[in-house]
Amino acid sequence: MAGKKQMTKTQIVAHFADKFEIPRKTAAAVLEELAALATQETKKNGAFTIPGIGKLVKADRKARMGRNPATGEAIKIPAKTVVKMRLAKACKDAIVPPKKK
Repeated sequence: MAGKKQMTKTQIVAHFADKFEIPRKTAAAVLEELAALATQETKKNGAFTIPGIGKLVKADRKARMGRNPATGEAIKIPAKTVVKMRLAKACKDAIVPPKKK
């Protein structure tokens, strides 16, 4: 990835606007609504699937013991809820093709 820049939100909106021949405002609204829906549904149901891309999943992490990197002292890390993105197999295989056996 050296030297390559990720697409910005503006570039993504422009791509959708050109591809589907819709105003940029409409394309931006669709992108915003997808993000809002994903957040809302993951919060409420614990998961949200974006077909062909992957699934947002809410997961619980257990409390555990860790180390303070500065002092080496053992510290307690409390339990917490995190969000993970699980890529769809089709998406993963398209980006990094599986090795042939």
